[in-house]
Amino acid sequence: MDIFTTMITPYKNDGSIDFETAEKYVDWYFENGLTGIFSVCQSSEIFYMTKEEKAELNGRVYKRAKKLEKAHGRKFTVVSSGHTSDTIEEQAEELCAVYESGTDALILITNRLDPENEGDDVFIENAEKLIAKLPPEAKLGLYECPHPYKRLVTPKILDWCLKTGRFYYMKDTCCDAAVMKERCAQLKGSDFKLLNANCQTFLESMQNGGDGYCGIMCNFHPALYSWMGENFKKEPETAALVQSVIGTFGFTEVGLPYPLTAKYHMNLCGIPTENIARNRESCELTDYGRSCMKQMKLATDSLENYLRSIK
Repeated sequence: MDIFTTMITPYKNDGSIDFETAEKYVDWYFENGLTGIFSVCQSSEIFYMTKEEKAELNGRVYKRAKKLEKAHGRKFTVVSSGHTSDTIEEQAEELCAVYESGTDALILITNRLDPENEGDDVFIENAEKLIAKLPPEAKLGLYECPHPYKRLVTPKILDWCLKTGRFYYMKDTCCDAAVMKERCAQLKGSDFKLLNANCQTFLESMQNGGDGYCGIMCNFHPALYSWMGENFKKEPETAALVQSVIGTFGFTEVGLPYPLTAKYHMNLCGIPTENIARNRESCELTDYGRSCMKQMKLATDSLENYLRSIK
C-alpha cells in the first residue's frame, strides 16, 4: 500500500518559507514509515505561493526525500502539483517549473481543468491542451482538490486517463466508499493507483481494492496509517480498532483550524514550527485547539505503543 502525506509548509516569523524546517518534516514523515509525500498541494497553501516558491519548496522536498531513499534503500515517492492559475498557458508554466525542480509525478488539479464545471468534454479538452505543454516523459496524476470547488472525476474521465497511458496516481476526495469501489473496479489491472484522502473510509477503500491513503491526517499520526497499510489484511480485528481511532480524530480536519493545527502538532513532535499560515489567521489556533492536539497525540501515541507491543 502507498501511504502519502499532504505536505504542510512552515514559515519564518517574517512570513517567508522555512525551507530547513520543511526538510525536517520530510525526515519525520520517512521515520514514521510513510512511502510518499504529496508536495505543493492544498495543504501546502499553494494558492498563496508564487511560482518560484512552489518550485523551490518542491525541489527541497524532493532532494531530501531522494537522499533518504538512497541512504536507507526504501522507496520514498514525491508527487507534486502547483498549477493554480486560470489559463492553461500559466498552469503549464507552473507545472513545468515544479517538474524541473524534481518530482516522480505531476498531479493535475481537477477543478483547474474545468473551472466553470461545464462537463467532461471541457475537462478532457483542457487536460489535453495542458498535457501537450508538459514534458512528454512526465508521469501524471489527478487531485480532486476541494478549493475553489471540488470537481469530482467521472468514469468517462477515468477511461480517458487510462487511454493516455500517462496517469499513475489519483488523490480521491469523493468520501464515498461506494464510488471508490466502482473506481477501483474501473482501474483494476492498470498502473493507475487510487489513494483515498478520506480517513473515515480508509480501511473500507483498501478492502475494496484501493491502493492506500494520501491525506491530511498523516501530518498527525503517520505511523498509524503506515501500520494499516502493512497489516490491515493480516490483523483485521486490530485494523478495525485503528480505523475507529483515526476515523474519529479525522473530524478535526473541519472542526479545527488546519493547517495551523498540524504546525502546532509538529512542535509536539519536537520540530519547532511557527504558528503562521497564509490562508488563516494565527489567532484562529486557540488554547482549545492546542488542548485538542495534545489529547489526540496522547491517545495516538498510546495506540502506536500498543501496536508495537503486539508484534
